[in-house]
Amino acid sequence: MKQPDINIAMSQLNIKVGDLAGNKCLILDAIQEAKNENVDLLVFTELTICGYPPEDLLFHQQFLDDCHTTIKAIADHTENITIVIGFPRNHPNEPELRHNSAALIQDGQIKMVYDKHKLPNYLVFDEKRYFTPGNHDGIAEVTINGQLLNIGVTICEDIWYEAEPVVYQAEQGVDLLVNISASPYATGKISSRIKMLQRRAKSYATPLVYCNLVGGQDELIFDGTSCAIDAQGEILTLAPSFDAAFIAFNFATPKLNITTPESKDAELYDALVTCTRDYFQKNGFTQAVLGLSGGIDSALTAVIAADALGAEHVTGVLMPSKFSSDHSINDAQVLADTLGMKSVLMPIKTMHEAFHQQLAPQFEDYFKGQTDENIQARIRGTLLMAFSNNQNAILLCTSNKSETSVGYTTLYGDMAGGFAPIKDLFKLQVYALCEYRNSIDPAGPVIPQNTITKPPSAELRPDQKDSDSLPEYEILDQILEAYLHDHKDAEQIAKALNQDLALITKVLKMVDRNEYKRQQAAPGPRVTQMAFGKDRRMPITNGFVH
Repeated sequence: MKQPDINIAMSQLNIKVGDLAGNKCLILDAIQEAKNENVDLLVFTELTICGYPPEDLLFHQQFLDDCHTTIKAIADHTENITIVIGFPRNHPNEPELRHNSAALIQDGQIKMVYDKHKLPNYLVFDEKRYFTPGNHDGIAEVTINGQLLNIGVTICEDIWYEAEPVVYQAEQGVDLLVNISASPYATGKISSRIKMLQRRAKSYATPLVYCNLVGGQDELIFDGTSCAIDAQGEILTLAPSFDAAFIAFNFATPKLNITTPESKDAELYDALVTCTRDYFQKNGFTQAVLGLSGGIDSALTAVIAADALGAEHVTGVLMPSKFSSDHSINDAQVLADTLGMKSVLMPIKTMHEAFHQQLAPQFEDYFKGQTDENIQARIRGTLLMAFSNNQNAILLCTSNKSETSVGYTTLYGDMAGGFAPIKDLFKLQVYALCEYRNSIDPAGPVIPQNTITKPPSAELRPDQKDSDSLPEYEILDQILEAYLHDHKDAEQIAKALNQDLALITKVLKMVDRNEYKRQQAAPGPRVTQMAFGKDRRMPITNGFVH
């Protein structure tokens, strides 16, 4: 099949939801860059005008009106160029209905508007709450660089399945398929998405341009990784992951421009840094504070924050108690010094004793339960929030998914915070990313080896280890992944892992009865297809027995 001989560019922008003026500037800059490089067709991403997902902003008519005004203003800058761009709109004849739409604009004129057909309504997606499916075939007949071309336009989900409208477009013999997307990142998804797109282009024998959103939006991460694939299913160009990019190419004169795929750990680490950086920048914050315990979780959180914001913008607060070991204090200080971040030493022994004097007479069993342990965590949470308020800094929560799953966290203590960079990482992933980060630093390891090798402990009572209360993480993480990600029941998990059924049942009950904690937790990067929050939605009041 003949490839279209036009200069094409993909602009994967880091868009901020609702910032119509800022987004417009980014779009116009990309259009000007395209003109400077003699681009004929410029492809943007899904809902470029307003960002994705706009959620309940779509219920405000003023928001939709402003989006319409913005798209018309952008059209005024498209002389001698054709663009495909995403925006939300009211249905022209039934204004109470809304569409997730793509406009093909040429020489100041909106030549075609296509409304997304397939509205995802699973995991983080909730598009049926807002949008009505479209019925336009998405085929635009346009003359570009003297060539009469039929271009098939679709939006994100429309291309994930062997169904209309893409099948219909291919059957009509379009010259080019264009898909604009806002496909969120999850581990393993980048490679599976690219393979899916290659299958589509090859099976339809039609070149394909896929432009995906990039950047963090609350808990969601968009990886970009836009690509162009020829009619044989071969990748012509592959944009970088987790970076805004402008990529120009021509199917008729292919010059391979492929970013080398990252390793699994590198990809995951970059995703966490991207989401953390964008959460701060898009919300107007520059400073972060966190508690540095000398443990593995706070170490990884600190390094992610330093890479995202610059170490000079991160403050680590060391708050040893009478149970803290000397090596934990030393490990925390070495980490802070190596990173070049600010550190503050604030022992909590005196405050802990004051709470003990006030509360112990009230409870006969003060030391038998978790009361005294949780008091220590809440003293630290209070001190950290004081730093957060005083420095206009976001407090970073250092909890991981393994601990949060089973409730091995303290409300208003170590759960305090405005953002939780590692909340969707199992404990073993935390270890793996620490090893990865140490391996890539040209100056040598930044996380002390002792932090990685010592047994994990909350250090809230003498000689405490996590394994006193929990299975070893090598076992716990497997149980949690089977239950949370794969939705297996207790007997299935026990059989698959060759573990005692009573142990599995105990863990699952711990997960279920701590739902109330997780629903009060800070937001953090979503890096799996089943993160707590919008993916996994369980009742707090739950009488189901495993």
